[in-house]
Amino acid sequence: MAIAIRTPAQIERLRTASLAVAKTLRYLQGLCRPGVSLKEIDAAGEEYLRSLGARPSFKGLYGFPAAVCTSVNEVIIHGIPSDYRLQEGDIIGLDLGSEVDGWFGDAAITVGVGTISPGDEALIACARDTLEYAIDIIRVGMRFKELSYAIEEFIKARGFLPLHGFCGHGIGRKPHEEPEIPNYLEHGSPKSGPKIREGMVFCIEPMITQKSSIPQILEDGWSVVSQDGLRGSHYEHTVAIIGGRAEILSKE
Repeated sequence: MAIAIRTPAQIERLRTASLAVAKTLRYLQGLCRPGVSLKEIDAAGEEYLRSLGARPSFKGLYGFPAAVCTSVNEVIIHGIPSDYRLQEGDIIGLDLGSEVDGWFGDAAITVGVGTISPGDEALIACARDTLEYAIDIIRVGMRFKELSYAIEEFIKARGFLPLHGFCGHGIGRKPHEEPEIPNYLEHGSPKSGPKIREGMVFCIEPMITQKSSIPQILEDGWSVVSQDGLRGSHYEHTVAIIGGRAEILSKE
């Protein structure tokens, strides 16, 4: 496994791309109101991101047809923007990637539309809090499997489960690089596998389910749901290892 080590100057290039994502997600969060369509959110996100000098890196990636992944209710990740109009009580995951001068950024949030149920509040909080927890415990010398195991335990302690089959990832000159970072311990011991090193840049992205970790892909070939058919949530940041700890690049 070849995990890239970035120079401080390269990390700043990645920060520029990631900051454009953070600003666009904040803008889109304000648009998530009843009556707004997913296609309108996607178009607004692409226009805003381009106004910041960034290219929407998801558009055309592996054939994905849009700039923003818009994942509503039971769709946890990779939702395709449609004519569906948001309704009071929906929850929507917004996942966005950018490219600036050959360097990439990536982040995601899940937000409620109007007033949402306490259960959905807890579901969203689990993804957000898991991400914050994971970033806080990262240290140079920690193994990626240790991180995956800690993420899984945190999610389960909240009464939820991590979605299987999808993971966080390295990022740099490509939108997806080594390593893969599952939100659960996949193989072997937490004390095995590569260690986190100074200068690494990667994305952590908890994907939360309620009763089943088993994913299903819908007929559109993209939208991922849980086998339980219940709502899910998703949060993501791009981080760089600076001074022995994780620093968030996709944050204003």
